[in-house]
Formats: sequence, C-alpha cells, structure tokens
Amino acid sequence: MDFSDILSALPFAPDAPRRYQSRIVNLAVGVGMVLGGVGQFFQLGIKTIIIGIFAIVFGLTTALLEFQIPPVASKYASFMFSFVGRGVFYFFLGMVIVDSKWYQFVPGGIVALVGVGYIALEFIPSIEPPANMRDADAGWGAEQV
Repeated sequence: MDFSDILSALPFAPDAPRRYQSRIVNLAVGVGMVLGGVGQFFQLGIKTIIIGIFAIVFGLTTALLEFQIPPVASKYASFMFSFVGRGVFYFFLGMVIVDSKWYQFVPGGIVALVGVGYIALEFIPSIEPPANMRDADAGWGAEQV
C-alpha cells in the first residue's frame, strides 16, 4: 500500500493517475497557502503583510517543488522530503494563516488539516512516500520516474 491508495479513496481527482494524486494534494496546499497569504493583506498591518508575504512565498515554493526539485532544496529543506517534516511544516503554516475571517480560516484550516494527515502517514509503515519525496537527493528532474 502506498500514498496513492489512500488518495484514490478520496472524492477529488479519482481518475488522475496514481503518481499524480500526491502532486494534486501538494499543489492544492500550495494554492491554499497563496490564498491564505493574499487574505492576510485585507487586514492592513505590518504583521499581516509579513505573514502574507511569507505564506505566498512558501506556497509558491511548495507548488514548484512538485515540478522540479533543485539540489539546494534537499540540502536546506530536507524536511520537505518526509511525511512528518512536510506535515509539521504544513500544520505550522496553516495555523499561522488561520484568522477570524473565512478567507483566512478556510485555506489555513485546509493546509493544517493536510499537515495532520501527513504526520499520521509517517506512522503507518505500509504507506510509502511518493516518488518526489523518495528521490529528492537525485537532483533536477528526479520526480520524473
């Protein structure tokens, strides 16, 4: 059993090839981070602007990691290549994005919930990580197995 088996039971993208389902989840999380970051700008303040910028940058980076993994990513962001590391990162950023407005609560809550899911997957030994998480140290284009 691998990560794709769990994703195939979910209602979104059931027809997507198995190797792309984890990418769809991670891309959705990246979009959620970007939307949560944009939502921070509606409450003008230095704190919300800084949080918004960081959430947008991290969201774009998360989405870009699904297409290419630069060698520097596996060196400086190695936590993104394990379920628990990615889960803690998603949970933390989701909780930072969450605020009282629905346009901050919904994306932040989804990102945090996916983070909890990733943390749980770390403790299920029969679940293998997706290819782009296993082959992180292979360099550019490693996700194209």
